[in-house]
Order: sequence, then C-alpha cells, then structure tokens
Amino acid sequence: MPRYKYSGRDRRGKTQGTITAASRREAMTKLKEDGVRVVEINEVPETLMTMELTIGNPVKMQDFVIYLRQFATLLKAGVTIVEATAVLAAQTESKALKKALLDVEQELREGNPFSGAVSKHDKIFNSMFINMIKAGEVSGNMDTTLERLADDFEKQHQTREKVKSALTYPAAIGILAIAAVIFLLTFVVPTFVEMFEQQGAELPAITKFVLAASGFMQSKWWLILIIVVAIVIGFVFVKRNRQSKYYLDYATLRMPIFGKMVQKAQLARMMRTLSTLFSSSVPILQAMSIVEKVVENEVISRVIRQSRDSLEKGRSMTEPMLDHWAFPPLVTQMIIIGEGTGALDAMLSKIADFYEQEVEAGTDRLKSLIEPIMIVFLSGIVGVIVMAIMLPMFSLYDQMM
Repeated sequence: MPRYKYSGRDRRGKTQGTITAASRREAMTKLKEDGVRVVEINEVPETLMTMELTIGNPVKMQDFVIYLRQFATLLKAGVTIVEATAVLAAQTESKALKKALLDVEQELREGNPFSGAVSKHDKIFNSMFINMIKAGEVSGNMDTTLERLADDFEKQHQTREKVKSALTYPAAIGILAIAAVIFLLTFVVPTFVEMFEQQGAELPAITKFVLAASGFMQSKWWLILIIVVAIVIGFVFVKRNRQSKYYLDYATLRMPIFGKMVQKAQLARMMRTLSTLFSSSVPILQAMSIVEKVVENEVISRVIRQSRDSLEKGRSMTEPMLDHWAFPPLVTQMIIIGEGTGALDAMLSKIADFYEQEVEAGTDRLKSLIEPIMIVFLSGIVGVIVMAIMLPMFSLYDQMM
C-alpha cells in the first residue's frame, strides 16, 4: 500500500510524518479524522530499499485473538479501556503489538477515541477491526464487539492454518528433494567422474546428463543463487502490484486440486467477515469496502467491488457474482434468500460454516493423497541420480570379468 509524507497542523502545533493509505484522498481523510489540517502531502516513491518486505500483519493471529479475548474480559470486569490497554501492552508476547498498544495508550490518555488511536496502526489493526470498534463505541457494547471479533479472527485463523498445513507437506518434500539433488550433484557425483574418465567406458545417456548437471551445479552455482533471489524479489513485486497480483491469484484459483481449496477458504473468509460486519450494524456499502480489502485474492476482490457498485445503483449485490465462475450457485442463491428474508447476516454465517467444514475435510483428504505421491516423487529423483552412477559401474565390472 502507498505511503504519503505530509506536513500540517494539529491542536499541538506543526506536525509532519508519513501515513499509509490506498490513495491520496484516503490519506487526507484519515489525517482529517485525526485532527490534522494538511498543508502538503506527497506520495513517497517506493524503491527496493524502502519496500517493506514483510507481507501481511506483523502480529501473529493467535496473539491477536488472545489480545481480543483478554480485552473483552477486562472490559466486562469493569476495567477502563485505558487501564485495559496498559495491562495488555505489559503482558503481550508480541513486540509489534506491545509497541502499538503503548502508542494507543498514550493517545487514549490524551483524550482521543480508541478507534482513532488504533487507526494509526493499520498494519496491525485492519479496517474491519477499526470499523467494528467504531460501531462498538456508538452502541456502547465494546466487550460484545471484541468477543465477536475474536470469534471471527479465530475461525479465519483455523481455516487458514488448515490450508497452510495442506500446502506445507508438498512444499517441505519439494525442498527436501532439491536439497538432496544439490547434495548428490555437488558432493557425490563428482567423486565418480574421474574414475569414469580414467576407465574410458562408454557412458549411458542418463549418466552423461547427470554429469553435465553436476558440472553446471559446481561452476554456475552463483547463477542459480541469483535466479532464486530474483524470483523472490519478483514475487514480492507481483504481490504488491494489483494488476499482476490479479493474474497470480487467477492462476492460483485455477490450479488443479489446490485451487478449489484456496477458493473455498477465500469464500469462507469473505462470508465470515461480511456476517460479522452486518451483525454489528456496519452499513452495507462500508462493509463491502472493508471485505474487499480483507480478502487476500484479487479475483474475488474485484467481484466484491462490482457488487458494491451494484448496491450503489440500487440493484442486488449478487448480480456480478451470478456471472462469475469463482462464486458457486450455492453462494449466490443463499445470499438472494438472505436478502429476501432480511436475515442476510445469518445466511452469510451459514455459508461460512459450510465452506470452513469443506476446507477442513478437503485438507484431510489432500494430505492422505499427497503423501504417497510426494514419496514416490522424491524416490524417483534420487533413484535417477543413483542409477546414473550405478549403470557405468556395472559396465566396468563386466569388462573386468
């Protein structure tokens, strides 16, 4: 997200700093809400040196859920928001969250509202959290709002961890296979090269290929390292550019086996967030804008944006979803029923429950399917290298006999 450098005045006098926002207009709106009269504001050009390589929230989800649970408990016990924030800042294990809470505590002691204080730390407190807190401040049910947020974040975290666990195993096996190949080509194969050359035996094609790969690995290892670094940097840039991220997310959703699981996880997160926002009386257009930012897949985000535009024109939010492959008929039909019955938040919650269960069952099936496939894959790679070494040795043994 772009950063903007500003200078202006607040109630304490001249002030300046930087702020993160989706646009210049949004940055000025945030500053105005914080009581800053902007004199000058400019976007900070992003370079490789200034780019934040941390993708996502610097606070672990489980730490954030614990914070929400404890915050709700303290408020129910009659502790003030200022005192509760000070207590939680002192005991949290997350350094990023501790630093943010200390700043929030200072803002609260200066008389600023809690929602305004946390909005200055949008890397930790996302737009959903901030708007839910605003709704809680208006209704006077901050403790209930926090518990609802904790439930929502916890369910999202469980779904995400299920997907991660399903993807971790093949990724780990893949890394192990690459490490085994590098070790064999770098340290094992070269010991046989000299012996084969001295004997002058005719080498099989598979052995020639493996020896050539070993030679390349030894002489051009630096090129491989540069390619890996370039891929990582390129991936970061792709993730940060909305257009290129769209194509990456499209390819992810279209992947065989994994794509369906990612799609269900994203739909579950979208529906769970919308349900929580609606049940907290957040206006529907504002809720759609929040969900658009919360959903991590650009393909689905674009459809949400179109749904919001459809609502602004007085039409149903499902119109763009009906014509899009990423939204199954189950989703659109249940939303239409929810709109017709006036129980949209409950219907969205049921959709989220359904897809969360689908993700859980799908990851369990995927693990049982992938495990034997990856073992065969790893065995095959190592077996090819071993065969390339052993075949010439058998030939040499036959010549000696």
